[in-house]
Amino acid sequence: MKKWDCREGQRSHRRQEWHGHGEADPSYRPSQSQRRRDNESASSSSSYSSSSSSSSSPPSTSKTSSAAPELPGFYFDPEKNRYFRLLPGHNNCNPLTKEQLQEKEREKQRNKMLEQDEKSSNKAPRTGLNTSLLLHKRQLGLLPENSYCRMIHEVKVSGMRRHKLEIQSIDNSNPNTDNFRIIVGDSACERVFTVNDVSHGGCKYGIMNFSSSSRGSLSVEMCDNLYFTNRKVNSICWASVNYPDSHVLLCLVGMADTPGCVSLLPSSLFSNSNPDQPGMLCSFKISTAWSCAWCLNPQFDKTFSTGLSRRVIMKDAETGRTQTYSVSSDVLAQRFALRVPVLFNGCRSGEIFSIDLRQRGRRDQSWKASRFRQESAITSIHILQDENYLLAADMLGQIKLWDVRVTKPVQEYKGHYNEHAYLPIHVNEPEGLLLAVGQDCYTRLWSLKDSHLLRTIPSPHPAANDLIPSVVFSSNLGGCRGLPGLLMAVKHDLYYFPYNTDYQEVGEQQAENAANDF
Repeated sequence: MKKWDCREGQRSHRRQEWHGHGEADPSYRPSQSQRRRDNESASSSSSYSSSSSSSSSPPSTSKTSSAAPELPGFYFDPEKNRYFRLLPGHNNCNPLTKEQLQEKEREKQRNKMLEQDEKSSNKAPRTGLNTSLLLHKRQLGLLPENSYCRMIHEVKVSGMRRHKLEIQSIDNSNPNTDNFRIIVGDSACERVFTVNDVSHGGCKYGIMNFSSSSRGSLSVEMCDNLYFTNRKVNSICWASVNYPDSHVLLCLVGMADTPGCVSLLPSSLFSNSNPDQPGMLCSFKISTAWSCAWCLNPQFDKTFSTGLSRRVIMKDAETGRTQTYSVSSDVLAQRFALRVPVLFNGCRSGEIFSIDLRQRGRRDQSWKASRFRQESAITSIHILQDENYLLAADMLGQIKLWDVRVTKPVQEYKGHYNEHAYLPIHVNEPEGLLLAVGQDCYTRLWSLKDSHLLRTIPSPHPAANDLIPSVVFSSNLGGCRGLPGLLMAVKHDLYYFPYNTDYQEVGEQQAENAANDF
């Protein structure tokens, strides 16, 4: 007869007690039959909740480990068939933390979405929406012309696929290895101003030229003059001084002994082959410039503004006349209206207010033409063609469409993710599209009219706070006869998402032409 061991009895007793009360035991490893019974009971009790939530949210760590009962403070690995203890926060000794498991699950979801995007047939942006159905409704007179064009663009957006662009330059032996941080296209989308982070500190900036061929390919050439600075570029906008988009307005943040400044640079500076004279160039020192905007209204067509810490500065680029407005918060976003000389400002406090340039003499903040507020710091604002409406995004991930006349939101675009980043929004009003890149590195496209989320595009690279993609969307990338689609810069790569599903890259076209000639 086997001798009874008191320690073995205590272990079995503790194991039964743990199993009855649900407390975590790191040494416990359930048998296959026990896990099967737990699976059946768990699936029968949570079938309704899992079916109702699986279609609207990405899989989480608890869902992936649903083969075993979830225990507080423990993670079940289905491959190793055992539980592992989770440690709070980051720990170098035990890398198994809740944050790392969540990151692993997010990366798994991103790879899954990339695989889906590589497929030739993507999901329709709306149920039952396709090109043939829209054409049939239009022929029957059931669909107005403007609605037909808008919905065709939605279908085209859902079918865009990623193509990597090769950036050509004079020195092809020295490829770009610096990460893109910002890209901003001009009004014609023939040129894109780029800012790249430099590995040894600071950044470099320059201009890329885009052109489209008759065969439907997009080529990119980097201008030969690049400028380096040890200061951070906070904001960029194109300025029309001598002709449309003749200059670039930059806000540079000071570093150490180097003060910040706002610079107005002619675009011809970035190309040695341009025979034109550089034109107007001005720069003035400033402590901290968060945002900038250029006025295109004919009454003040040489005026630009900068948003500072608790100040707004308005300056005439020709005469040098300056007007300063004191405000109660940092101004993080600015945009001029076109039809009337009114500047809209978005603040760190969440307030959005406007300044009428025709009423500069007023004091005590009576020059604020309209005021309304969102719940968090404003990161970007955009004025629609109907200037009674304004789009604003904040650091809570909220994107709202405001009616300026009644100072109330009339539409909200859900799904955008932001916690603390300075992220812009992009609007293509002729095609009825709104775009925004979230802090989770996903690019989302909404219908501007009804706020329906049309598509979510994952980043080609793993998500990171310093690798958030920067995008440009246009109907004419490369000029008036250019190609429609999305341009995405992430890490040191440049990608193009064309409308045309039969798009061929430049190298593929050259090989095809050589084969035909042969």
